[in-house]
Amino acid sequence: MSEHRHPQTGQPIGAPVDATPARRPEPVVLQGRYGRVEKLDARHAASLWEAVQGHDAMWTYMSQYGPFAGAAEFAAWVKTRVPLEDPYSYAIVAPDERCLGIATLMEIRPAMRVVEVGHIVYAPALQRTPLGTEAQYLLARYAFETLSYRRYEWKCHWLNAASRRAALRYGFVYEGILRQQMVAKGRNRDTAIFSMLDGEWPLRKANFERWLAPENFSDGRQIASLSTMNGAGA
Repeated sequence: MSEHRHPQTGQPIGAPVDATPARRPEPVVLQGRYGRVEKLDARHAASLWEAVQGHDAMWTYMSQYGPFAGAAEFAAWVKTRVPLEDPYSYAIVAPDERCLGIATLMEIRPAMRVVEVGHIVYAPALQRTPLGTEAQYLLARYAFETLSYRRYEWKCHWLNAASRRAALRYGFVYEGILRQQMVAKGRNRDTAIFSMLDGEWPLRKANFERWLAPENFSDGRQIASLSTMNGAGA
């Protein structure tokens, strides 16, 4: 953390920052090697439901919604997400046009140039796949390089060990716990908070691209670990 001195008082102060507000998320298509990320639409609900139905455990740590009783209820929920400006929802789409997940840019603060990636829904078919990782790369690149955010956040239920591991694997830095931060489905939620900064992004980007490269896979299995690249263990 850099320290500067106030020109009149000599007190320690923060470094000067470009105060131009960041841009808000837009209905872009982020094309990757393994699939794409695009604005969520009601048409995504059918294939996503096929991918998530019967996997109720994936909704346990969602603070407000899920699991869903059936396709109609799920489609109605997706429809409510589409027009929201914050969280701003994106679908994660495989090459065969199946929607396998949702991720949002949320807690959007353009004046502070801070945004969070959250409300992440990954069907089992998306988990532990190159597309699952690539979607996070595409959204982070978009937030930093196109929208000009300087802080990119990841928050999750403290008890959600898989989400905590994912944050570290993707290159987020653990910052601490917000105690009793939320009442989630009638239960206490302590929230773990992670961040990635614009100054850290070039190295994180290089690690993402190194991991996603076709030559990093042999018979569908990774050769080099993204967790290891980002110092999060094997």
